[in-house]
Amino acid sequence: MSWIRGITCQVRHWQAERARWKADMAEFKAAQKEARRKGERPENPGPPPTGFTLLPWLLMGMGSFSNLLQGKTPNPWIGGLGLFAFNSLYIYVVFRSFVKEKRQAVSTVVALIVMGLITCGLALGYGGSWLYFFPLLGLATGAVVRGPRLGQVGLALTALAAAVSVYRAGWDAINVAYGTFLSTMVTAAILSLSEAVRELRTAREELARRAVEKERMRFSRDLHDLLGHTLSVIVVKSEAARRLAPRDMEAALDQITDIESVGRQALTEIREAVTGYREGSLATELDRARSALSAADIAPVVRQSGPPLTPQNEALLGWVVREAVTNVVRHSGATRCEITLDGVLDRVRLTIADDGTGDTGAATGAAEGIGGTGLKGLTERLAVAGGSLRAGPSPRGGFTVTAELPVEAAELTSSVVTTAGSASGPTSGSTAPREP
Repeated sequence: MSWIRGITCQVRHWQAERARWKADMAEFKAAQKEARRKGERPENPGPPPTGFTLLPWLLMGMGSFSNLLQGKTPNPWIGGLGLFAFNSLYIYVVFRSFVKEKRQAVSTVVALIVMGLITCGLALGYGGSWLYFFPLLGLATGAVVRGPRLGQVGLALTALAAAVSVYRAGWDAINVAYGTFLSTMVTAAILSLSEAVRELRTAREELARRAVEKERMRFSRDLHDLLGHTLSVIVVKSEAARRLAPRDMEAALDQITDIESVGRQALTEIREAVTGYREGSLATELDRARSALSAADIAPVVRQSGPPLTPQNEALLGWVVREAVTNVVRHSGATRCEITLDGVLDRVRLTIADDGTGDTGAATGAAEGIGGTGLKGLTERLAVAGGSLRAGPSPRGGFTVTAELPVEAAELTSSVVTTAGSASGPTSGSTAPREP
């Protein structure tokens, strides 16, 4: 009884496939109607073809079935069993041919070979209308065999059909071989083209989804870099203004003026980040970093050496200065911060080191460094440009962030800047002074 259970499961599977196909077709027709109503070109190519697409071709065997019913076929039980076996295998093969894994399975190939043997047996035994099973065999073969071997298999099947047809019905039946060749090649071509179109459409949708995801990631990084540092500077300068107000109103007003300038600059940078065209200046970032550190009562020390940098390298290193200084101001509890820029023949190194505790907020904000939102995004950008970013506690105490870039990375960094956009700079600024 296990074979009956297997047949029942297969029938239920076909019924589920049919219901799914009808639902997809109804959705496709509704989309077509809506597109026509709006005067647009419909994007949905319709539900994918299934085994039901090739079932109507079984009507080609109606002549043989009619001969069986009319008693014109000798040994009707053998003919009937052969007809039932062929139709069953045909349905089995064509339904599996629309799933790539099942199409390439050994069981499908074996079923196709058995179909060929049954077709040859029926055609040789009865001839006449039974020869039309060769084009049906060609349909099943074309649905299963797609790829480099199609030509060889198609020609071999055509030659077999021609030989059997000429043997049974003479040269007048050579059209059976022609029909077999056409059914094999045309079926394979149509189904392969349909599959390729759907794969291309799926790939296009995936590329569009990834582009949207990439843009969202870029924008989230830019907002973090912009607003995180900007708001930190505003908080620090507000606290400085509050402390200075009772004893030095003029100095407090200077801090408030800086806050206004930072806010205006932040609005401009957010607009630029939205459009994706902003590039940072390292000199401006160093000056803003010095202003933010001074407002937080942290002594800034800036050292610069080496040849001039490309604008793209300056933009990347400016982002590193912004993020590292933000962590120093917010978490380190330091009294001194050193920013060192060294350039040699083939690489430029930027180091930001503080003398903070390194085990409280600094460890949380910067030690998460590579795993945190800001430095993680910078690590990805520098890696694309051929550089690297390291962050961790310093042996002398405090915390150190080191970024390296190849000097010849102008082209790489240019692509990073234009695709990733940027997010740098919120404080005040002119030119970063060197250490006296």
